[in-house]
Amino acid sequence: MTPLNLPNNPRTQRPWGWFETVSEAPGFKIKRIGVFPGQQISLQKHAHRAEHWVVAQGTARVTLDERVFDLGVGQSCDIALGQVHRLANLGTGLVEIVEVQFGDYLGEDDIIRLSDDYGRI
Repeated sequence: MTPLNLPNNPRTQRPWGWFETVSEAPGFKIKRIGVFPGQQISLQKHAHRAEHWVVAQGTARVTLDERVFDLGVGQSCDIALGQVHRLANLGTGLVEIVEVQFGDYLGEDDIIRLSDDYGRI
């Protein structure tokens, strides 16, 4: 099956920033994710997907289980199925990553939030 390439990449707003789906086909999805300065996504895990993050802009603070570390432009990390993770922006400019999701289900409702700054648990 040919991937769905979305030419206009509609941007979905979140309290921490935004995301755009760049391409999607059975088994994978590619997103651009922007995190505003001083914001972070929820501490979360997924039941149906693994993820690969590549930093495209800024410095990303990444939490993977008990580890917390920074990634700069061009650096990446892998998030295993079910692994607890978070992306944060401690800087003054936008952090942007490219996220590749792999799994049997890639819906936005496959998020198990463990902690959230915006009360979405």
